[in-house]
Formats: sequence, structure tokens, C-alpha cells
Amino acid sequence: MTTPHFSPPFFSLPLPAPPSAGRAQRRLPPSSRLAPGPGHLPSPLSFPSPSFPLLPPAPPWPGAVTAMAPAADREGYWGPPTSTLEWCEENYAVSYYIAEFWNTVSNLIFILPPIYGAIQTYKDGLEKRYLAAYLCLTAVGLGSWCFHMTLKYEMQLLDELPMIYSCCVFVYCLYECFKYKNTVNYPLLFLLITYSFVVSIVYLNLKEPVFHQIMYGTLVSIIVLRSVYIVLWVYPWLRGLGYTSLTVFLMGFFLWNVDNIFCDKLRALREKMLPVVGAVTQFHAWWHILTGLGSYLHILLSLYTRTLFLKHRPKVKFVFGIWPVLLVEPPKKH
Repeated sequence: MTTPHFSPPFFSLPLPAPPSAGRAQRRLPPSSRLAPGPGHLPSPLSFPSPSFPLLPPAPPWPGAVTAMAPAADREGYWGPPTSTLEWCEENYAVSYYIAEFWNTVSNLIFILPPIYGAIQTYKDGLEKRYLAAYLCLTAVGLGSWCFHMTLKYEMQLLDELPMIYSCCVFVYCLYECFKYKNTVNYPLLFLLITYSFVVSIVYLNLKEPVFHQIMYGTLVSIIVLRSVYIVLWVYPWLRGLGYTSLTVFLMGFFLWNVDNIFCDKLRALREKMLPVVGAVTQFHAWWHILTGLGSYLHILLSLYTRTLFLKHRPKVKFVFGIWPVLLVEPPKKH
């Protein structure tokens, strides 16, 4: 439910702030104060403008959801951002407690489906590395949720570093698909752990987002090349799943760039839209949705490939008629 927020038409009394919102209010610039515009003739019923500085309307009390608010950054529960990145979504435009509302809730696709996949993997008695893959994807979603909710630097690390770690798990799973069961590739394991450690140390000292993006993109490229090899030359009947995963991920990457490049235009466009319609233009949230789906389908492809090699009988089941889950039956005994 939207909480109405009223303010007097001419001035606001300096009411005490809510207990949990002890932050100074920003004063409106002089141009925004109530004064006659050019060519404006006051009517007989007009009141003179007050001579003292006007205060902006008081912020809604904590927890109020201002869905009909104008598209502009506001102050909120977590205070000023400390992260090295801020995205195009307007801060605290929907909720006093959530800095980027749509960028936050869109992470549910990283959290809930992988948890279901992890449970199913455990029930089927499959290798623990696929359980780790699902849980790493969930960790990315939780970290991203915390980051976009607060825009704090510590939470940003909780989002970005698990992206590196989860991709390393994906690489290991995909490159070990054609090995005997219960074997461990120690050289590859050492290489991936070293990569994760070095990237983490350098990034913590460098604090340069482009460095993280390059290191993440390198891992994604390795995963894509291996996936293409599998669906072209090993299991061609998995092309549909492989290409769908890749296409969905690339669509998300495209919208991520659109959100970065055309942010000013998108913000101006949202100011002219109804809030519900404007939410559709939150392309960073779409990046979450599409890359979350693409990553989940990639785990499905990797797991399908592995179970086929082990002579299991995998089949895809759709939960609620829409979401794919892999069910694996043990090989038939002759």
C-alpha cells in the first residue's frame, strides 16, 4: 500500500525527524522555492512569499513505500553511498529502507531457484561440486541484494567477489565433466584458487571496478568456449540448452551496457512515466534477471553433460510449469 505524503503548499514547519532518520534534510535550491515566475502577475487572492528560507517537504517516515514519488535520488536509511559504483536506478525512490529497490528485488532469481536446484542435487546424490555451484550462485544473489539495498562498499565486495568465486566453480565443473567419478583435478583446483586469491587481493587494494569486470569477463569467456565445444562436438542434442543459456546471458549484458550508457536519458524518461511503467526501464534489474537465468541454465547444461557421461538418465522437469530442474536417475543395472 502506498503511504500518502502531504506537505503544506507554502511552507513546512521544522518538525522533529523520525527516531531512525536522524539525517539533515537537504534544502531546496533558490530556484525551486515558491516565488512568482517571469511574467507572473499575482492575483488578488495571492499571498506574499515568505521572506525566510523554505524547507523541503519532510521525508516519509521509515518504512513508507513511495511508489508514486518522482524519479530522483533521495536520502534513506543506509545514509550516503560509500560504494565505488552507483547504478542508474534512483536512490530510495521506492522504499526508505532500500537504496535501489528494483535492482535489489531482482536478485531473487539468483537466490530461490538455485536453492531448489541444490536441494534436488543433494537428493539425487550427485557430486558435491554441483551443490557448490548452486550455492555459489545463491551467494552472488545475497551479496548483490545487500549491495543494492545499501550501496555500501563492504556490501559491494560481498556482491563482486562471489562473482569471481562462483565462475571458478563453474569452470571446474565444466572442465571436469568427462572424468571418472570421485576424481579431483588438483592442478586445475590450485590454479582456480590462486586466480581467486590474486584477483581478491589486487581488487581490494586497487578498488578499480574495471579490473573486476575484466577478470570476471575472462572467466565467462572460458566458460562460453568450453560450452560451445560441448554442444558442437560432444553432445549436439544439448545445443538448445547451451545456446539458450548463452543468448539469455548476452541479452542481459546488452541491457547492462544500455543502462550505463544512456542513464541520463532513461532517468529523464522515467520522470514522464507512471512508476509501474518506469520500472520496466530499470535495465540493471533486467541484467540480474537475465544473467541469473543464464547462469542457472549453464549449471543445468554442465550437470546434464556430466550425468550423461556417467551413464545416468537425466531428464528436465518444469516446476510450476515454467522453471526447469534436472532430475537424475541412476544408470540401469544389466
